[in-house]
Amino acid sequence: MSDFEPKILGFLCNWCSYAGADLAGVSRYQYPPNIRIVRVMCSTRVSPHIILEVFKAGADGVMVGGCHIGDCHYITGNYYTERRVKLTKELLALAGIEPDRLRLEWVSASEGEKFANVVADFVKQIKEIGPSPIKNNQEMMTRLSAAIQAAKIFRVKLVSGKELKLTTEGNVYGEKIDQERMDAILKSVAQAEFKRSLILELTKQKALSVKELADAIGETPDTILDHIVVLRSKNLIALSGIEGSSPKYKAILVGGV
Repeated sequence: MSDFEPKILGFLCNWCSYAGADLAGVSRYQYPPNIRIVRVMCSTRVSPHIILEVFKAGADGVMVGGCHIGDCHYITGNYYTERRVKLTKELLALAGIEPDRLRLEWVSASEGEKFANVVADFVKQIKEIGPSPIKNNQEMMTRLSAAIQAAKIFRVKLVSGKELKLTTEGNVYGEKIDQERMDAILKSVAQAEFKRSLILELTKQKALSVKELADAIGETPDTILDHIVVLRSKNLIALSGIEGSSPKYKAILVGGV
């Protein structure tokens, strides 16, 4: 689409990337005007669910900018940023959105030219990918809503937040978890919570059977039933009735089922 102009939101840390963007302006480095910038005190303050909400609002791309590793004003903030972006990319993929629409870059206060080049390259990349696919796509909007809810779940935040410590210092027994295993754990937790959140999203307006949920999500009925057992134990979903021989479930909302 030659006439497509991407809408990109950039979250830039106050101490490095935002200062780099400021230097780019002062130095008159040219870059596309497609990006709108939000200044944050540290890149780690940009939680996964915030990024996903931006995509839900229709952004074609999101860029997170922070200090170079080892130079964070808050010492370890950008280490956590790196891991949160990785989690967000996993949730984007589960929602059916290209993970490459999210970009993480380290730009220092002295790298105005690099900032201009990064923005230009990202705009070019998003143009090649195309417009956001969620417009007028209710199924994808539902999946993205599920991804947002999954990102807020304590278990997901806990695993993501503990990754750095578990891979560098180890657990309470001093046992370190290698990065490959940690990635697999994070992926497994994200997928499980996404599917449970998607079950809740699908059953908010309409009671559905295990088979209907399995068909909608693309999972086996046994797996869906396992998730429903967990959701029922948390009082998040309830039996709404039985149609024929099939139990139907509906999400529990404020004020009742």
